[in-house]
Amino acid sequence: MPIDPYILLLLGTVGLAALFPARGSAAEVASGASTAAVALLFFLYGARLSTREALDGLRHWRLHVTVLACTFLLFPLLGLAARGLVPVILTNPLYQGLLFLTLVPSTVQSSIAFTSMARGNVPAAICAGSFSSLVGIVATPLLAASLLGGNGGGFSADSLLKIVLQLLVPFLAGQLLRRWIGGFVTGHKRVLGLVDRGSILLVVYTAFSAGVVQGIWRQVSPARLGGLVAVEAVILAVMLLLTWYGGKALRFGRADRIAIQFAGSKKSLAAGLPMASVLFGAQAALAVLPLMLFHQMQLIVCAVIAKRRAREAAAEVTGPQSVATTRTVVGTGTRSG
Repeated sequence: MPIDPYILLLLGTVGLAALFPARGSAAEVASGASTAAVALLFFLYGARLSTREALDGLRHWRLHVTVLACTFLLFPLLGLAARGLVPVILTNPLYQGLLFLTLVPSTVQSSIAFTSMARGNVPAAICAGSFSSLVGIVATPLLAASLLGGNGGGFSADSLLKIVLQLLVPFLAGQLLRRWIGGFVTGHKRVLGLVDRGSILLVVYTAFSAGVVQGIWRQVSPARLGGLVAVEAVILAVMLLLTWYGGKALRFGRADRIAIQFAGSKKSLAAGLPMASVLFGAQAALAVLPLMLFHQMQLIVCAVIAKRRAREAAAEVTGPQSVATTRTVVGTGTRSG
């Protein structure tokens, strides 16, 4: 079972915020640095994402529409259905975080990795993940503003201005400058990846520091946390089944169904955390907790599924060859006799 080392770093950051939360002037400095980090993250997303590749992939439009429908329609519907679990299983703040989780775009890297491992359509997974990220820059904040209402910051002029200035403007700037800095970004993926992850750790520290100061841990009991994990497991299972058998019902080939399953059932931690810090502000700590848990869960479950799909693909390839070899040997033996 894969344990993402980055999840351990995130948990360590949460622990650091619990023991040494930023207060007073330190909290103001951390908040300002976090705001700058979010802008930097989305600038790098824009500089890294090849819009041409994403648009070229639209030739396989049925697959991409299917993934987008899973990401921004089926997932949110499941999130809205979970409203009936409040307050018996989930508290309202945990439910808001769960609903936000269902609005986040799909992943890129892990969708590609698992699709490749399962011998699926890797180019389709690349385009599907990239296009989902592109659409999510606009769709996630708008869906959050409309579905979360006042608890998610609402669709006020102030929240709209924050979304535009902290998310959309840096992203568009990165896209515009990609022509000149794209080579540098591509050639320094490792270093910029560390910048990405460091920025997200800063966002998490700032969010959980504010949460600790406000008494966040008094709002989450072990029973509530267990209930959240159980609900997320059900949502993930439903999406994995819908993406796999839905792809079959829509008559996609096996390789395409694999890409749909992995791109359509996942949520991006890298995109979701900074978005939550902008949309939820001081309440971001509880909003990102469901996303952090779901991220690790999807990695474990999808790794198991990818290995199973790979074995099935290998069996389909070697099976006919083995039969043909057996027939040849038998035929040769008969002629020799």
